[in-house]
Amino acid sequence: MSEARDPRTIRVQAVSFLNGRPLYHTLLDPEHCPRHADGAPMFEVVEALPADCAAALAAGECDLALVPVAAYVDHPEWEVVPGIGIGCRGAVETVVVCAEHPIEDLETIYLDGASRSSALLLRLLLRERGLHPELVRIPHGCGEALVREVSGEGRRVGALVIGDAAFDLRGRFAHSWDLGAEWFKDTGLPMVFAFWAARPGVLGPEHVTALQRARDRSLGKYAEAIAKTYRDELLALREAPESPSASHHSATEPVLSEQRYADYLRKTIRYNLDTKQREGLVEYLSRCRLAGLIEIPGLHAEDQIHVKFAGAEAPEKLVAARRRRAAPMDVDRLLARAAAGERLDLAEGIFLYENAPLMALGEAADQRRIALHPHGLVTYIIDRNVNYTNVCVTRCKFCNFYVPPTDKTGRAYVLSKDELAQKFSETEALGGIQILLQGGLNPALDLAYYEDLFRWTKRNFSLRLHALSPTEIIHIAQIEELPVRSVLRRLQAAGMDSLPGGGAEVLDDEIRNRISPFKNSTDEWLEVMRAAHELGMRSSATMVFGFQETAEHILMHLDRLRSLQDDTGGFTAFITWPFQAAGTRLKLRDDTSAFRYLRVQALARLYLDNIANIQVSWPTLGPEIGEIALRFGANDFGSVMIEENVVSTAGAHFMMTAQEIERHIRLAGFEPRRRTMQYQVL
Repeated sequence: MSEARDPRTIRVQAVSFLNGRPLYHTLLDPEHCPRHADGAPMFEVVEALPADCAAALAAGECDLALVPVAAYVDHPEWEVVPGIGIGCRGAVETVVVCAEHPIEDLETIYLDGASRSSALLLRLLLRERGLHPELVRIPHGCGEALVREVSGEGRRVGALVIGDAAFDLRGRFAHSWDLGAEWFKDTGLPMVFAFWAARPGVLGPEHVTALQRARDRSLGKYAEAIAKTYRDELLALREAPESPSASHHSATEPVLSEQRYADYLRKTIRYNLDTKQREGLVEYLSRCRLAGLIEIPGLHAEDQIHVKFAGAEAPEKLVAARRRRAAPMDVDRLLARAAAGERLDLAEGIFLYENAPLMALGEAADQRRIALHPHGLVTYIIDRNVNYTNVCVTRCKFCNFYVPPTDKTGRAYVLSKDELAQKFSETEALGGIQILLQGGLNPALDLAYYEDLFRWTKRNFSLRLHALSPTEIIHIAQIEELPVRSVLRRLQAAGMDSLPGGGAEVLDDEIRNRISPFKNSTDEWLEVMRAAHELGMRSSATMVFGFQETAEHILMHLDRLRSLQDDTGGFTAFITWPFQAAGTRLKLRDDTSAFRYLRVQALARLYLDNIANIQVSWPTLGPEIGEIALRFGANDFGSVMIEENVVSTAGAHFMMTAQEIERHIRLAGFEPRRRTMQYQVL
């Protein structure tokens, strides 16, 4: 007699494709799967193809399923798990039309039968382009082979290949058409292909929270493990084609590297269903409806499309953004607009980052620099970066400078006033005008320590204090149990002149939770800067890239800075640099090349239309790249950096005198000028 199923257990059907696995990997883990208070598992998971998941949910054979968005159209009673989806913003890589002829010349396109959303999106994109090939539905996984066979007979055919079989199709056919990229080009919005949907009333808030945490845990800790397991399955399938896993894979599916699969999960696929994703979702359904491709039961022509969410007291309505573009985005047109000083929106910035040729992007950024700084001058400052303590409780994975408060190795330090006096005096003797004062989050240093240090500095030296990142300010406020604004007022009264932009890294909590889970949030960092600006202090803004962030992460970072600058005008400059990995616990898995640096900086010059100055990062990439960066939107060569400890301990060892900086500025074709932190020429 079989054991009775616990009626509390949610029966789940999940998509077996690689991109679905981060959503249910934790649900299958006996050690970490969500459980009720008595230890019983919340979920019981079975893997299937997307269309089969939807069919099982419709038939009542499961309670919760990862379903194609298009399947939801027939079942508006289903409740969607908030905050979770499978989508993309731009190229998706695994929803692709492949052909040996251009898309506009195809007579027939074979549609993969495993997913309705992809097929519906293709119909919409074809219709909006005035293309009308014959569309023929075929079994999952047969499209690539069928195109090869029929194309050999001289027919102009293509196939919509979805899921893992579509990996690297671009290199296997003369023509490929990524549907995610085409949708983004047309709308500037993300595309959502699938989400968790449940039978009405099945899920409560505890289930929603468990599913959201399962996604976060999988992406935060297990993307590489998921990638390895997936690749091992493919390799095993080569040895045993009749194995049970064969039903999850196509015979033509290539075997790629673990890193390639992990990058796909972290960088290509979007697993959030946030405001922008929901706009894209509703726009997709609305366009399909207006084109006559779908009908939603019970919805009249004048009704707005909305989605019911599970675990909420009342359904949430999502209204289409209706942000239709008169024409698809064009690189040349956008670059010309940005070079002329017109504001780019978020979608346009992402499009340029992903599509603009590097040299064209650099040329537009250089034109914008000339418009903002027409006199051929490049500025720099003489200051000293003093790291007053290396003790830190945050334990960021990307930092090898810190030591924990419990350190027994003797490496921990707090600089004495005698040591600081020597450094400050040397700075003045070298013509320095400022101290960049930053350190770890040392629990032994309270607000009174900083007030005393700042007053002592102002009594004894003529140096300005560009001091304490927002992260340090938040730490002090937490120690003192004071509001951030109160801490800033007291530090300002003690002599602090301005704030550096440290601790920003990437202003996106998904990235921050992965690389520095004990550090402040994005909103907290921004609020410190807002408060400082409102108190009359100025600050710099920064970004460190190279943490497997996406174009969306980079542009959202820039957009958050730009929005705050619109409100306060307090940022004097923006600086970006690549993550330095040597000796850190966070292994380098991303592109931190000079080419990517120049792309990020050039785009920042065009996107940050309200921040006047862009500073090069020669300490991480070298002065020669700094010269080139002056033609990619930058107008400032940064600091002489009499001393620097953090990035130098992670592999960057470039140091220069004022004379050397001026030589490099002249080699780049500009006249050097010294400046203050507020960019007043001396």
